[in-house]
Amino acid sequence: MSAEIVNLRQFRKKQARSDKETQAEHNRIAFGRTKAEKKLTTTLNEKAAKAHEAGRIETKKTED
Repeated sequence: MSAEIVNLRQFRKKQARSDKETQAEHNRIAFGRTKAEKKLTTTLNEKAAKAHEAGRIETKKTED
């Protein structure tokens, strides 16, 4: 049985590149949108929140 020999310096650099690419992908999703897209998302979220609150059932609290 022989194990694969790994150069730790190269492994760390490869891991760092992978982490940076993952972070860049998240940033592209979060910040790479136009102003109109951001506004549309905001208004859709507000509309959904209002619809959710409109369906809430009010219960009376009884005092003992």
